[in-house]
Amino acid sequence: MKKVKKVVLAYSGGLDTSIILKWLRETYDCEVIAYSANIGQEEELQGLEAKAKKTGASKCYIEDLTEEFVKNYIFQAIKANAIYEDRYLLGTSLARPVIAKRQVEIARKEKADAVCHGATGKGNDQVRFEMAFKSLAPDLKIIAPWREWELDSRSKLFDYAEKHNIPLPLTRDKPYSMDRNILHISYEGGILEDPYRQPDESMFLLTKSPEKAPDKALYIEIGFEKGEPVSIDGKKLKPVALMKKLNTIAGENGIGRVDIVENRLVGIKSRGVYETPAGTVLMTAHRDLESITLDRDTQHFKDNLANEYARLIYNGLWFSRKREALDALINKTQEFVTGTVRLKLYKGNCIVVGRKSDVTLYEPDIATFDASHLYDQKDATGFLNVYGLPLKVESLLRNKKKKAK
Repeated sequence: MKKVKKVVLAYSGGLDTSIILKWLRETYDCEVIAYSANIGQEEELQGLEAKAKKTGASKCYIEDLTEEFVKNYIFQAIKANAIYEDRYLLGTSLARPVIAKRQVEIARKEKADAVCHGATGKGNDQVRFEMAFKSLAPDLKIIAPWREWELDSRSKLFDYAEKHNIPLPLTRDKPYSMDRNILHISYEGGILEDPYRQPDESMFLLTKSPEKAPDKALYIEIGFEKGEPVSIDGKKLKPVALMKKLNTIAGENGIGRVDIVENRLVGIKSRGVYETPAGTVLMTAHRDLESITLDRDTQHFKDNLANEYARLIYNGLWFSRKREALDALINKTQEFVTGTVRLKLYKGNCIVVGRKSDVTLYEPDIATFDASHLYDQKDATGFLNVYGLPLKVESLLRNKKKKAK
């Protein structure tokens, strides 16, 4: 086996990657370059470089990818209406490919011969990282410590950290794991592994409980251009600023909590609790705007496509020819998805109460129950005779055979 000389590690400074950095130096006797991606997790990045170098890294890259994450990943998923198993808005699934892409670019720049991630051998993230690596840099060796080492429990990880004097940002008794970015916060493991146990209210960081949300409903308007959100209440905002503001507004009104048991790609059912305030509002508003700007057949086809697109993202196939092809179709459908959606936010409920567009396909003269100049109700008779002909013929023939017996 070819010796690893230099590896780029996706590094957060948390429990797993702090230990992995030291473990790589010991196990592979190689140079380790730490790489941390800022994707809006609101975590304190100050001091991360010093910590990485103290633990054994020769360099530490800290990259702000938030703009790229929102514009090219989150907004594309919104245009596709991608929701996994009808409830999960793919906050973690969308984050991994943008992180992995930059990791490969750094590996090329540093002439590294390997990349490393901290995902476990049971979860989906190993798939998302490694499918990205295989697509973008098939020649690089992939190191996955959780599938190699003997540190197969949290207690062993803490023991290893204490033995090697590795500073950690958490304690042994943390009751669950948490992953955050500008789209969501996910909570898994620990006390949440009992799918019947209600999460503690103190766990939530982005959203108020419905009971503590304001007693008065808040009305907001989201403006879209070609399927992408561009404004809140008529004020134009850049992608990151729009997401941050909407996270605050929706979170204050208890919007975006989801508690589900989902089906991982590896075949395991996993309980996850998510907070996705801005994403919930944007998904709701976008799909509603499509109802007046897409023709029926395109809308129905795209609704079916949304599930496939969500599975593709969830299963780690962002960097695939299929996703590129689907994006071409999705972007074509969004050419006229421009307009404004009015929503009522009230104690955890996100309710559409109005929509308008300069390119609407909604024609009041046709929709009205009153007399219409564009639609003669008498015309429906011929249509119904033709449309119902197969059913009528089948019924006549079946009845004829029954009588013959």
